[in-house]
Amino acid sequence: MNNKGTGELLALDKVSAGYGESVVLENISFTLNEGDSLALLGRNGVGKSTLLLTMMGLTHLHRGTVKWRAHDLRHVPTYRRVHNGMGWVPQERLMYPSLTVEEHLTVVARPGEWDIEKVYRLFPRLKERSNNMGNQLSGGEQQMLAIARALMVNPQLLLLDEPMEGLAPIIVQELLEVIKRLVIDGGMTVIVVEQHARMALGLTKRAIVLDRGQIVHDSDSQSLLDDREMLDRLVAVA
Repeated sequence: MNNKGTGELLALDKVSAGYGESVVLENISFTLNEGDSLALLGRNGVGKSTLLLTMMGLTHLHRGTVKWRAHDLRHVPTYRRVHNGMGWVPQERLMYPSLTVEEHLTVVARPGEWDIEKVYRLFPRLKERSNNMGNQLSGGEQQMLAIARALMVNPQLLLLDEPMEGLAPIIVQELLEVIKRLVIDGGMTVIVVEQHARMALGLTKRAIVLDRGQIVHDSDSQSLLDDREMLDRLVAVA
């Protein structure tokens, strides 16, 4: 999907959220416009995945607002957020052993630019495995399927949670090329959570770094990528 407008898609204002009474995120504020690409960085356990889950309505919102196209999402369930244009690729991938690859894709399909043939062109391997069950795929193939499934809802915003985690280097390179095509060539609006900071910065225009549930850095991706000392200090990259 080619989202190259400048309209505001997502706005978080002074968000504090967590699980039950536990607060993981504190005072999170930022906006995301159509066509933006954001790397969400930080050490393990600082709240990156929790922030994506909060956008999807899967945490307890203690304070603040999450707005989608200026509409408050507080009482909007997760499935409605998906229907409204949020595509989510969870860290766990969530494959269903009773569904084939093709069924994983068709069961969530919504009208739009992305259909099963376009997804298969992006991921030829999935077409080859279309009749295999979700649990019969390799880790890399499952990640491809998770991304393809999110594209089938024709999202205006794609949330990628650790898309490269635990994958072989050759698969990482393949997925990097796919994400580059979506973001850089296709202009898709994305938020990428990724432990490999330099990899994520190379895919995105903007970077936010979290520490202890708070934003401690917000800049364009290239300037953070160029400042090795600051990047190492903020995320302790290898």
